[in-house]
Amino acid sequence: MWRVYSRRVPVTKKVHRFSGGVYDLGLHVVWCPKYRRPVLGGRVAERLEELIRQKTDERGWEVIALEVMPDHVHLFVKHDPKSSASYVANQFKGFTSRVLREEFPHLKSRMPTLWSSSYFAASAGAVSAATVEKYINTQWERPWKKGDGS
Repeated sequence: MWRVYSRRVPVTKKVHRFSGGVYDLGLHVVWCPKYRRPVLGGRVAERLEELIRQKTDERGWEVIALEVMPDHVHLFVKHDPKSSASYVANQFKGFTSRVLREEFPHLKSRMPTLWSSSYFAASAGAVSAATVEKYINTQWERPWKKGDGS
C-alpha cells in the first residue's frame, strides 16, 4: 500500500524593515461612488486601476489584490506603519476622484462628487485574529514561564 504525503508549502512573507523595527501591514479597503451609482465600467475602470497602481508606486505601497466593480472598489494593499487606514483610503479616493473627473466629464455632470464620504477598512496580516488572541491568552503557559515567580 502506497502512502501519499502532503507537503505544506510555506507562504513567503515580505517583511519590511525600518530603523524602529519590522512590519507587514495589509489593509482591505472598500469604497463606493456617490449614491452607489454603477459608473465604474469600461475605460473609467481601466483608468481607475492605473491611477490606484500609480498612487501605490508613489507611496511605496504594494497592491496585493484589486477589483473594480461597477458600483464599488475592493483593494488589498500593503502599506507602511506611518500611514493610518484613513490616510491610505483618502489618498486613493482624493487622487482618483480629481483625475477621473477631469478626464471623464460625465462623472462631473452626473454626481456632485465621485466618491461617497464613507469607506470600509480592515487590517489584515499574516496571521488570523484568532491566532493572535490565542497567543496572547496563553502567554503564562509558555515552558519558560512555568514555575517562574516573577
